[in-house]
Amino acid sequence: MGTLFLVATPIGNLEDMTGRAVRTLRDVSLIAAEDTRRTGQLLKHFGIATPMVSYHAHNERSRREHLLRVLHEGDLALVSDAGTPGISDPGLDLVRSAIAAGFVVSPIPGASALAAAVGTSGLIPGPFVMLGFLPRRGPERRRLIRVASDSGLPVVLFESAERLGASLFELSTAWGERPAAVLREMTKLHEEVLRGPLGELAIRLKAAPVRGEVVVVVGEGSAPPAVSEAEVERLLSELRRSELTPSAAAREASRITGLPRSDLYRLARLGKPLSGEGGNSPSVELKPEQDEN
Repeated sequence: MGTLFLVATPIGNLEDMTGRAVRTLRDVSLIAAEDTRRTGQLLKHFGIATPMVSYHAHNERSRREHLLRVLHEGDLALVSDAGTPGISDPGLDLVRSAIAAGFVVSPIPGASALAAAVGTSGLIPGPFVMLGFLPRRGPERRRLIRVASDSGLPVVLFESAERLGASLFELSTAWGERPAAVLREMTKLHEEVLRGPLGELAIRLKAAPVRGEVVVVVGEGSAPPAVSEAEVERLLSELRRSELTPSAAAREASRITGLPRSDLYRLARLGKPLSGEGGNSPSVELKPEQDEN
């Protein structure tokens, strides 16, 4: 049985390719590449003749069985366009399938836009939230922005250059004037780091849009304080007096407090305490909203 190697490739500068990565790509039976044309240029540069097959977001599942058969016969390498596979890139489906089938999954570490941005930003002293690429629009985007805000932790996210200015405005509105860094074209010829408060960066980048690959790092914020149960009950009572249904009152209270709709609905409909302790708990810990199902 073979091994699935997750091989990191340069995010820009080809000199960041490790010797172990080159040797691994030469030795495996097949390379599964997010973009065979881009990876082909990399292989040509290092004189690697290993055959390739495409593996991207649109064919992950259809490729799964073929790649598992390859692993039965020999080793397989997975590479993304740049950086470490599986971080906001295709790979999770194959990794899970390989693990379930009993194959060894082994990392070949190297370049990572996430690690490079975290270290260079100077804004992250400890734990942080990684959002990857935010959905372009809709409730899931708003939910992720709210969850990140509620945590109070630093945040890292990827964004396209075209949407950067608008996204920074949205984040500054949701999170306030937290310190931030926009890292563009890391390790490449036009590498640039822009620093400042979110709102200031939004104005600068709206007026003078940038090009290239972008990572945004946002510094720590203040986590919202706990909401007392009495305050929650008072809010729900006011909403119900305005003739909202229990479901509508719970939805609005969740938007205001960030508490789960399911708990608020139970309280609005049945008058049960959120703590489950007969109403004796003095406060309710503020947590991000969860889906009711």
